[in-house]
Amino acid sequence: MQVAIVGLGLMGGSLGLALRERAGATVVGFDASPEMAAVALERGCVDRVAVSLEEACADAELVVVATPVSAIADVVARIPGDATITDLGSTKGAVIANVPTVQRARFVGGHPMCGSEAHGAAHARAELFQGATWFLAPTVDSDAERLTALHGVVTAVGARPVVIDADEHDAIVALTSHFPHVLANVLATQVGDADVNGHRPLHSAGGSFRDMTRVAGANASIWVDILLDNRAAVLDALGEAQRRLGAVSDALREGDTAFLTDWIAAAGAARTESLAMAHRAAPADLHELLVTVPDRPGAISAIAQALSANRINIEELALSHISPERGGELRIVVAGADNADRAVEVLRADGCDATASPVVGGAS
Repeated sequence: MQVAIVGLGLMGGSLGLALRERAGATVVGFDASPEMAAVALERGCVDRVAVSLEEACADAELVVVATPVSAIADVVARIPGDATITDLGSTKGAVIANVPTVQRARFVGGHPMCGSEAHGAAHARAELFQGATWFLAPTVDSDAERLTALHGVVTAVGARPVVIDADEHDAIVALTSHFPHVLANVLATQVGDADVNGHRPLHSAGGSFRDMTRVAGANASIWVDILLDNRAAVLDALGEAQRRLGAVSDALREGDTAFLTDWIAAAGAARTESLAMAHRAAPADLHELLVTVPDRPGAISAIAQALSANRINIEELALSHISPERGGELRIVVAGADNADRAVEVLRADGCDATASPVVGGAS
């Protein structure tokens, strides 16, 4: 199969790698930036780079548009031939509405639910899509055979295809992706702008602040387009958030312990359900290790190797840096109480300060 990828950033580049390595596809790339295209070629994201959109699509069976969302419809309108067309944009309603009538039968909207705060083909990786939900949003005119074939391509790169209505897709991603980016930016700027009698709160921020602002300041050229393209659904999410924040404010003013207790419990239940889906494991089976890590080269590697040598699989890992003197704290999720106990024993034997607790009802 020959595939053309238009837009060779992180997502387009990663898809090129995945298609070449896992689906045996020949990939021809095109990017408006010759520098970006050169990086993608050097990284092996594509077999070759075309000098024009028309050249890239000439013999393609599938064309993937991986440009910013504001450019997708215009690119789709200019794609020649009869290849199936899809995109990787994180909004679908406006994109599909702007696909020209002549292209609608061969277009199927797409959105893999994965990515990174990094951008550019220099950070591309084939495993980016492994296990990710990949939404497919056909138009009312999309050819059923093309949708089926695209379903197979998505599966071949390790993702899980889910066919969905475009408006339903946009409501989901507004809540799970776009709204969190807004919250991260609000928190980062609120703390960044704050001054408490000459003290900068930003300089005392801990791990929870860094966790919650990980996606703050993401690529503006991409995210301005996304937020404006999906503004209705994002505004709905913000309106609901304002209502919920108002309820919390009222509870704090009134000292409503019962409300606050139930509110925190409901948040914990939602997080537990999310963890269960992310790890394909019963939430009660997940345990979190807290490991103090010295600030020196090889410290994290030594911990990972010690667990690996004892056949303890790391389900999830995150590092919070405290200071050069105190090092940091490594949070490691493992499945099974026996594995958690064994991990603590192994790490303590190696001189690490390690503790474990259940994720559900534990310290996390």
